[in-house]
Amino acid sequence: MNLDERDDAAPPGDGPARAVLVGVDFGTGHSFDPTLDELALLAESAGDDAVARIIARRKAPDPKLFVGSGKADEIKELVLVHRADGVIFDQALSPAQQRNLERHLGVPVADRTALILEIFAQRAKSHEGKLQVELARLQYLATRLVRRWSHLERQRGGVGHRGGPGEAQIELDRRMIGERIKSLKTRLDKVKRQRGTQRRAREKSGAFRISLVGYTNAGKSTLFNALVKARAYAADQLFATLDTTTRSLYLEALNGSVSLSDTVGFIRDLPHKLVEAFQATLQEAADADLLLHVVDAASPTLQEQRDEVERVLAEIGAQDIPQVLVYNKLDRIEPAPRALSDWIEREPGVWVPRVFVSALEGLGLDGLRAVLVQAASPEGLIPPALSPLTADPVDDPVSQTADLPALPSPT
Repeated sequence: MNLDERDDAAPPGDGPARAVLVGVDFGTGHSFDPTLDELALLAESAGDDAVARIIARRKAPDPKLFVGSGKADEIKELVLVHRADGVIFDQALSPAQQRNLERHLGVPVADRTALILEIFAQRAKSHEGKLQVELARLQYLATRLVRRWSHLERQRGGVGHRGGPGEAQIELDRRMIGERIKSLKTRLDKVKRQRGTQRRAREKSGAFRISLVGYTNAGKSTLFNALVKARAYAADQLFATLDTTTRSLYLEALNGSVSLSDTVGFIRDLPHKLVEAFQATLQEAADADLLLHVVDAASPTLQEQRDEVERVLAEIGAQDIPQVLVYNKLDRIEPAPRALSDWIEREPGVWVPRVFVSALEGLGLDGLRAVLVQAASPEGLIPPALSPLTADPVDDPVSQTADLPALPSPT
C-alpha cells in the first residue's frame, strides 16, 4: 500500500474515532469471522468508524505482538494511510501484547473484550446495570495495570501520602481497584437477594415464568414490546438494552397471565467476567419455566449464534429449561418457510417447537401465543411421537391440541 493513498476523507479528531479492525484466523477449533462484520457492528455501537479491515493467519498467537512483526507493520501502514485513531482486535489480547502493540503502532489498541465492555458501559441505565458493568470493567482493568502506563512505575510514600514508604503507584492502584471490586460485589449480592425476593413473590402468585433469550440484535426487545405492548428500548444495534424488564402477558385462551422477562443478549466470546457480573440479571433466565430462544432467522451465521446462546445457557445452569425456538425477522427470509410452525430437534432426542415470526411486522404472533398457552397448560408442550424402529416422525393427532397451532411433524 502506498502512503500517497492516504485517506483524507476526515481530519483526525473530527467525528467518530476511526478504527482499523484486525481478525486472526488460528484454523479449525477456533471461532473466526472472516468478514469482521460483527466486529464492525460492535465498533459502530461503541461510536467508532471502521475505516479498514485486515486478516492475519497464524497457527498460534505471537507472544509479543499477537500477529507477528510483519503483520504488525502492515497494520501500522493501514493506520497511517487511513489516519486511524486506534486498532481493534477481534480476539482477546494479553496485557503485554496490548502494551507492545500500542508501542509498535503508535495508537491505542483495544480487543473484543474491551469493546464489549465499552458498549455495556454506554448502555447500562439502571443502578444494577451500572454496578454490573463497573465490576466487569474493573476486573478487566486489574489485569492491565502492569507497566501499562508510565505513572504506575512511580514510587510513593512518606508523610502525607497514602501507602507505605517506597510503595509503587501500581500497588496503590491495584489495592484501590481491589477495594472497589469488593464493594461492588457486596452491593450486587444485595441486589441479587432483592431479585430473589421478587422471584419468590412471583412463584407464590403461581405465575408461569417465561424469559426471552437469544443472540444480541436477534429482536428480543422488539418481540417483547409486540407481545406485552411495552415500550422497552429496541434498536437495530448490538446490545440495545442491558437491563432486565419483566411484564405480565395476558393470554386469552389461558384465561390468565404469564410473566415475561426480556434479558441481555448474548454474543460470541462474551467475556466470562461479564457473564459473572451479570449473574443477578441472567438468573431470570435460569429460574424461568420456559425460555423463548429468539433467533435471527435471516442471519447467515444462524447456527453459530444458536450454539453460542446454548453455551451461555449451560454456563448459567439454564440448559435443561424447556425451550421454544422463535425464528424472528420472517419478513427478511427468502424464500418464506412452508409453515410458520413446526418441531425441530434441538439436540439428539430433544424436540422443541419452532415458530416463525416477524416481531417488527406483527406476523406469526398469534401462533406464538398459542404455543405459549400450550406450554403454560398442565399438559405442557407435547412433542410428536417418534417410531422406535425408524426414528421417523409419526403423526399423532392426540399430541396436537386445540390450543396448539397445527405443528407439522419434524422433517
